[in-house]
Amino acid sequence: MAYHNELGEWGEQLATEYLLKKGYEILERNYFYDKAEVDIIAKTPTGDCIACVEVKTRNSDVFGDPHSFVSKGKIKLLVKAMDAYLVENDIPLETRFDIIAIIKNKSTEELTHYENAFYHF
Repeated sequence: MAYHNELGEWGEQLATEYLLKKGYEILERNYFYDKAEVDIIAKTPTGDCIACVEVKTRNSDVFGDPHSFVSKGKIKLLVKAMDAYLVENDIPLETRFDIIAIIKNKSTEELTHYENAFYHF
């Protein structure tokens, strides 16, 4: 497996562990719908909202912060996938879209959680 794939899988596992420690309930990982993949779907600690979490892991921020790699096209696909997930599972809760950005290299391991991320950038 290529290094970037291993780094991505490692980042998704780290993000999952982080969310669990924060009281989230993980409902699904790597949910596929049409051309979209949702990295993590979780119920928030309050239980009144579903978080669609996109995980971006990079080994540096030389080319920009990891969260800046979520394109408008990716956002459209995530919204479509989450609509399908909520209907398939008969979940009547509000949805928010988060990004967990991770930088991991020999000297740094940094995780930043952006809640309602699509409204911040």
